[in-house]
Amino acid sequence: MPPVPRIPSAPRPIEFLVFPEVQLLDIAGPLQVFASANDLAAAAGGSPLYTIAVVCAGRRTVTTSSGLGLQAIPLPPLEPMPDTLLVPGGRGVPDAAADPALLAWVSARASGVRRIASVCTGAFVLAEAGLLDHRRATTHWAFCDELARRYPSVRVESEPIFVRDGPVWTSAGVTAGVDLALALVEQDLGRSTALAIARYLVVFLKRPGGQAQFSAALALQAAEEPFAALHGWIAQHLSHDLSLPVLARKAGMSPRSFSRHYVSRTGLTPARSVERLRVESARQLLAEGGTSIKRIAARCGFGSEETMRRSFLRLMGVTPTDYRDRFGT
Repeated sequence: MPPVPRIPSAPRPIEFLVFPEVQLLDIAGPLQVFASANDLAAAAGGSPLYTIAVVCAGRRTVTTSSGLGLQAIPLPPLEPMPDTLLVPGGRGVPDAAADPALLAWVSARASGVRRIASVCTGAFVLAEAGLLDHRRATTHWAFCDELARRYPSVRVESEPIFVRDGPVWTSAGVTAGVDLALALVEQDLGRSTALAIARYLVVFLKRPGGQAQFSAALALQAAEEPFAALHGWIAQHLSHDLSLPVLARKAGMSPRSFSRHYVSRTGLTPARSVERLRVESARQLLAEGGTSIKRIAARCGFGSEETMRRSFLRLMGVTPTDYRDRFGT
C-alpha cells in the first residue's frame, strides 16, 4: 500500500455507538475502513491515524442482530469530544431511538464533534435527536418513506448512497457504510489514501452521490406482470419514441388506464421509469468509455446532451462528464 499523503498531527478519535440488535455490518464495514487507514500508516512507518472506540449505554457486551457479541465501553463523558461519532442501524434502532438518556447523550455529543454520521437506519436515531431537522438525509431505501413520514422536517433523498449536509452525514443501507467511511477518509487524508484502502479491501472507491442505491432495472422488477415484458421492450428501444401513447399502446391499454395502473404498480410515472432506464443505460456506456457523450445521449434517447445532463443531475447528482471521470474505465 502506498504511503499516506497527509498525516494529521494526532490520531482522530472515532466513536461507534452500538446497542442491542445492532446491524453487525453497519459497524464492521466502516470500522475496517478506519482500521485499514491505520494499517496503511503503519506500513509507511507512521503512527495511527485514527483511534477507534465502540461505545454503548449501560453494558459491556452487546449482541448484534446476527447473534455475534461485541465488546464495548460505557458511554464516555462529554469531555473530551471525539472527532467523529458514527451511529449504525439495525433491528434495535426503535428501542435506541426511544431511549431519552441515549438521545440526550447523542445530541450533546453531536454539539461538540466535528462531524456525526449514520449508517442505514441509524438515521432514525439522529432524526429523533433532532439532528436531521431541515437537513438533507438518506437511509436504507426500504425505510426512506417512513423516515420522511415520521420526520417531515427532514429532506429525505432515496437515491444516493450517502448524503452530506454540513457536519451531518447519512448513508443508505448496510454496505453503504463502507462508501461513507471511505468518503470520510478521503475528506481527512485525500483521495489517493481512500483509493488505496478501497483497493486493499477489494471494494469500489466511494460512490459520491453518483450511484443510485440500486439499479433502475432492479427497482422495476418489483412491478412483475403485466409490465415485465414492457420494461424489457423499453430497454431495447431507448432511442425510440417512448411517449405515454406509445407505451400504452404497447401495453394494450388506453393512455389514462395505463398511466393509472402503472403508477399503482411501480410507484413511478411511465416518463420517470423511462428516464431512469435511459440514465442507467447511459451510465454503463459512460463507464465503458470509447463513446462520445453526444452519441450516448442519442443512443439512449435523450435527444440532446443537455437533456441527458439534466437527467443525470436530477437522478445521480453529477453530470455525465463527472460520472465518466469518476467511474470510467
